[in-house]
Amino acid sequence: MTHHHAEQIPQLYERHALAWDTDRSRGTWNDKSWHDRFLACLTPGARVLDLGCGSGMPVAFHLVQHGLRVTGVDTSPTLITLCRQRMPEHKWIVAAMQSLALPQRFDGLLSWDSFFHLTPDHQRTMFTVFAAHAAPGAFLLFNTGPTQGEILGDYQGEPLYHASLDPEEYQQLLDRSGFALVAHMVEDPTAGGRTVWLAQSRRRSE
Repeated sequence: MTHHHAEQIPQLYERHALAWDTDRSRGTWNDKSWHDRFLACLTPGARVLDLGCGSGMPVAFHLVQHGLRVTGVDTSPTLITLCRQRMPEHKWIVAAMQSLALPQRFDGLLSWDSFFHLTPDHQRTMFTVFAAHAAPGAFLLFNTGPTQGEILGDYQGEPLYHASLDPEEYQQLLDRSGFALVAHMVEDPTAGGRTVWLAQSRRRSE
């Protein structure tokens, strides 16, 4: 499989932004338990970086409703516009997560249902991005595939790229980038079969 389909992810989500927003907003929120667990790790007013935030529904909106300050990043201008309309007091950025370099650190980092659209090499790069944006003790939540490989799904009749590294490599990347694994679940049946990683930065002071 070439990475051509991975390169098309931003355009695909922009073309189908409104359909995706409808699907995500009206569908069953079967992964809420992990977002509640992430939320429980943070205190009111904590700063969260949501990488691949989509339209902000339901995840970023849920975090905002519980008093967190969200900065959302997505490649789709239409999805970011929806975020700005729904949560105007928070910060929304059109950008690719793998090249992100913001001048601040965050108490929580989230890359949910987005990280797995990156190529294997870009996924490896993301651990440098995570570390660069993590405040001391920050929590990181993301989901992946269960095993190493690349597959094509389908959305709105178009091929939708997904990739995953070997689970052992994810653990090594977390460790090398200064994160300790807090919880890991393979194909969690209570979260729509997602494979989930929750980690915390080992750095405790600047």
